[in-house]
Amino acid sequence: MKKHIPLTLRIIVAIILIQTLRFKFTAHPDSVYIFEKVGLEPSGRIGIGILELIAGLLILIPKTVWIGATLTLGIISGAIFMHLTQLGIEINNDGGILFTTAIITFILSGIILYMYIKDIPLKKKDNLN
Repeated sequence: MKKHIPLTLRIIVAIILIQTLRFKFTAHPDSVYIFEKVGLEPSGRIGIGILELIAGLLILIPKTVWIGATLTLGIISGAIFMHLTQLGIEINNDGGILFTTAIITFILSGIILYMYIKDIPLKKKDNLN
């Protein structure tokens, strides 16, 4: 059972990241509104969508989980920051769903990164003595 938890968390984060892409890539009015409000429409919407696609795929590949989790933390940190500084918690009467989803994704990505921290390749310092 314990070995299924990391995979389940990875799938949840990947689904969250990838399911939002249809809104970004089809220029859904809500997505356009959000990115216009923060001054990143359209290039930011498309660019962030591409980064979310990459993060969602990387988090599913066993050797790149830590990269996907790290990239997700960075992307979602930006989303949370924008919610707190420019957008607000509630967007277009969504009841705070987007903000809550960002918080959940951030927390799960942090947990995933912690679970896979041993997979991060660290360059060993040469002994110069």
